[in-house]
Amino acid sequence: MTEVRKPRAKPRGTVEIRVDECKGCGYCIVECPQKVLVLAKGFNRMGYHPSEYLGDGCTGCGICFYACPEPGAILVRKLEPVS
Repeated sequence: MTEVRKPRAKPRGTVEIRVDECKGCGYCIVECPQKVLVLAKGFNRMGYHPSEYLGDGCTGCGICFYACPEPGAILVRKLEPVS
């Protein structure tokens, strides 16, 4: 059975991940309601698969930021509304 993915929300934010701070625990991935975070295929300098932002669909909710146990590993920015 194939998984049905819901359409991505209109981008209202963006996620920046400090790759070398991320330990690949996956908490941000599990908690993201929009499912726009994944584990990277490559390793960071500490040997972990860091989280990675897919590039669109972030609503800027900040749940990933609060789920992350590493201070400063994730930064969520709200985008300016386009008029």
